Amino acid sequence: MKRFRKVIFWCHLAAGSLAAVVILVMSVTGVLLTYERQLTAWADARGLRAVERVPGAARLPVETLVANAREGRPAQPTALTVRADADAPVMVSFGREGVVFVNPYTGEVLGEGARGVRSFFRTITDWHRWLGAQGENRNVARAVTGASNLAFLFLVTSGFYLWFPRSWTRKQFRSISWFRRGLAGKARDFNWHNVVGVWSAVPLFIVVLSAVPISYTWAGNLVYRIVGETPPAPRPAPTQTGGATPSGGSERRAAEVSLGGLDSLLARAERQVEGWRSVSMQLPTQADAPVTFTIDRGDGGQPQKRAQLTLERASGEVARWEPFASYTAGRRLRSYMRFAHTGEVLGLFGQTIAGLVSLGGAVLVYTGLALAFRRLRAWAAGRVRESKRETRDDTEILSASGAD
Repeated sequence: MKRFRKVIFWCHLAAGSLAAVVILVMSVTGVLLTYERQLTAWADARGLRAVERVPGAARLPVETLVANAREGRPAQPTALTVRADADAPVMVSFGREGVVFVNPYTGEVLGEGARGVRSFFRTITDWHRWLGAQGENRNVARAVTGASNLAFLFLVTSGFYLWFPRSWTRKQFRSISWFRRGLAGKARDFNWHNVVGVWSAVPLFIVVLSAVPISYTWAGNLVYRIVGETPPAPRPAPTQTGGATPSGGSERRAAEVSLGGLDSLLARAERQVEGWRSVSMQLPTQADAPVTFTIDRGDGGQPQKRAQLTLERASGEVARWEPFASYTAGRRLRSYMRFAHTGEVLGLFGQTIAGLVSLGGAVLVYTGLALAFRRLRAWAAGRVRESKRETRDDTEILSASGAD
């Protein structure tokens, strides 16, 4: 057992040293992304003029709202979102180009989303997922972050094993679970490494484990196989025509499709679920294509409170209704894992926990590297002392030989 523990320790040390920098980047960016949705919404609200609702006024047609939002903008709209609050503006999304807010009663454009804030979080997300790489380099970066996340998962698991006390005493447990004053150097780093590891172990394990299916298709498929289901077929890659990007081609088609008559479908979607907080409609790209709505009773990051409704455009009949409860066990588990990574599955409380353990991950990297460096320096100093001793012995032998 002692030898096995030693093997685990050296594997823990090696994995941490090799993946430390990437894990540190992912941890720090994870902290910065903790409240992305809330901060973006707050920044949007600060830069918008308030909606003044005229008593008895009805919401303008979807076609009018989208047309007003599009005016003077080269990008094509992709979605429209309404909120249950009577004084909330309608949000028209333009893919990755941003969003525009419109007064639903007058059609007045209230302003764009906080572009600086959205750009900041987009940059942080790029670093979190791809280390800031662009284009084809993202494939390599994704492989690096995926492998580093697997190393992080091993570090969390092996760290739990390494600090687990051999004998449970109050003094022993307190030494590894509480910060001690007056420590410096190696003793301080060791104390911090243990304490942060103890308190972060379980939530950090969930955050790191739930990132594996995001990085690897085989891991996502494994989630389905664990519950005895066949993984869904991969989505076909969008085709590219005429040198345009897939999204660009889709957006051009959306521009050619009339948006008239969508109001009755939107009203039908709003009646589908009681207590909804937002309804988002994907703007159709073909005249006869069904229209898909996402109906959310939560804050945007809780899959168990979301549902999808697809309505036939011509008749308004339900083509598909998918509340969360209708998902298979594998799909529910996969959805939970996606939002467990950010903690959003538990709302603001879960986000806070995820942010704190991400910060804890950064501390673990720092203290782990500090301990490894001290160990390396001590080993190097020992080798130097050993070398000096061997040189001194050789000199004494040569001197003695010369004297003879």
